[in-house]
Amino acid sequence: MLKESSLKNNSLKNWPEMERPREKLVNLGSSSLSDAELLAIFLRTGVRGCNVVDLARQLLSSFGSLGAIFSASHEDFCARHGLGTAKYVQLQACLEMSKRYLAENIKETDCSLTSSQATRDYLLSELRLETREIFAVLFLDNQHRVLTFERLFFGTLNAAAVYPRIVVEQALKHHAAAVILTHNHPSGVAEASLADQQITDKLIQALLLIEVRVLDHIIVAGNQCYSFAEHGELV
Repeated sequence: MLKESSLKNNSLKNWPEMERPREKLVNLGSSSLSDAELLAIFLRTGVRGCNVVDLARQLLSSFGSLGAIFSASHEDFCARHGLGTAKYVQLQACLEMSKRYLAENIKETDCSLTSSQATRDYLLSELRLETREIFAVLFLDNQHRVLTFERLFFGTLNAAAVYPRIVVEQALKHHAAAVILTHNHPSGVAEASLADQQITDKLIQALLLIEVRVLDHIIVAGNQCYSFAEHGELV
């Protein structure tokens, strides 16, 4: 009887209404929720002896962060108590919808993108969870509207590993008038290295030959972005 009573008292149904994640979101907005509360809404149900908010807290503690949960492999995700393939598939679908929504935003926005928060949000959604370095390019038309986003180089990046010829070929293929370069720092350090500056300089000079402007080079590190344009580092 004591166990049944304890389980009942642990239920969210016994929480004050304004402390329940769903009701809190409806009344106060999604930004008012903690990471655990947002994750609890996604999970929907807890497990025996553990309500959904407590389960969410345990998962955040186990993985270390929301980002680690989002980037977990199928095997690692499903190995955790209370998770499984169905939730993994739902999570990946949510992440992909978020990326496509942000992509639509930047395509609909006037992209003088060096100061566009929509662009930063999009690049963060694409690169912040990656565990290896990825170099990508946003190709823009002559009104700085987005034509396409392409990941071009992978692995440990330096001036020798990023080939200007390939970037030039892709710019010509897409009839781009301008580009925004971007890559991630899996280390989480939002600073430009000497290699980053060398890559940028080489690409600026190569693209100048076909009259394509480099508007910015944005480094994604964790939840932060470093802009070459804002730091006056574009030649």
